Amino acid sequence: MTWRFDFGPEGAVKEEYQKISSAVRYDDKSGYGFASLEKVTFKKRTDELLTGDFCIPFDTTFMVDVPNGHYIVSLLIGDTLAPTHTSLKTNGEHLVLHNYKTVAGQFAREQFGVNVRDGKLKLSFGGLAPRINALEITASSQQTTIYLAGDSTVTDPVPGNFPFSGWGQMLNFYFKHDVVVANHAIGGRSTKSFIDEGRLDRIMEEIKEGDFLFIQFGHNDQKNDEARFTDPATTYPEHLKRYIDAARSVKATPVLLTSVHRRYYDQEGKLVDTHQAYLEAVRKLAAEEQVALIDLAEKSKQLFEELGPEGTTSLFLWGEPGEWINYSNGISDNTHFQEQGGLSIARLVVEGIRELQLMPLTMFLKAAAV
Repeated sequence: MTWRFDFGPEGAVKEEYQKISSAVRYDDKSGYGFASLEKVTFKKRTDELLTGDFCIPFDTTFMVDVPNGHYIVSLLIGDTLAPTHTSLKTNGEHLVLHNYKTVAGQFAREQFGVNVRDGKLKLSFGGLAPRINALEITASSQQTTIYLAGDSTVTDPVPGNFPFSGWGQMLNFYFKHDVVVANHAIGGRSTKSFIDEGRLDRIMEEIKEGDFLFIQFGHNDQKNDEARFTDPATTYPEHLKRYIDAARSVKATPVLLTSVHRRYYDQEGKLVDTHQAYLEAVRKLAAEEQVALIDLAEKSKQLFEELGPEGTTSLFLWGEPGEWINYSNGISDNTHFQEQGGLSIARLVVEGIRELQLMPLTMFLKAAAV
């Protein structure tokens, strides 16, 4: 099944395309349209179909009702007279285009994969001079899926928390449309509570042979409450093994990740390890079970020590009073990331994928990530 949209003022439209003009606001009856039109404008430059007209979707979201599943999205971007500058996030605020530029007269087609779990495919636009000429959405069952199980350092953000970011939100940016990221991570969960709440079961309803299950916990396994605590010598690796066994039961590939570090330094500027035995438990289990391991703790340690206490404030959720609209009183969070941090940690994950030569994931990395 494919949906096709042509953006621009009312007028001629290419066969099999639906015209999206200034009157098309989303409603349940049509099942598609912009969430808001206040900052959206439509322009026509020439009579060429698709490339001759376009929409400037400034700070808005275009939504389409679709069945839950995986999709390949193809986007045509360009302007005959002006350069363009577009950023784009999809469902779960997954970054797919970051400051994407075209020069005057250039038209570019970009493709990416999207996982839909709430019946709506959403394209949220940003950038200094965003454009959209045409859009195609095609259902697909052929893509490789990376399922993410983890905590708040991995999760997608909830509305109203910008610039909060988990690295899972940013992982899609590094892959071609052949790979889809299904981020099931959620804040506050441990290996135990994630399973007890049925979240691993939900992954198992979808995951298939050839897919991947990336597993990163530890932050909340340290918590003292009964619902979340696991012991690094016993119950922590026992719970992690349940994820490994579940993935292998459907011939998917489990990948263990050590916990990304928190932002705590000693007097010499060296990073303080707040996870300790939990990190060694993951490394030991990976060796025993012959599971691929991305040592995100070691990679983030190197990055954070290189940047130092001051430099890492640009990665973590730090801000002065009034700097971030959603944290108007200021914030100093040494565990969670802002978007630049989420993007940086996702790049470390991609580095690990490349080092392990995880096929076909390595083959589907964008050139900029190789």
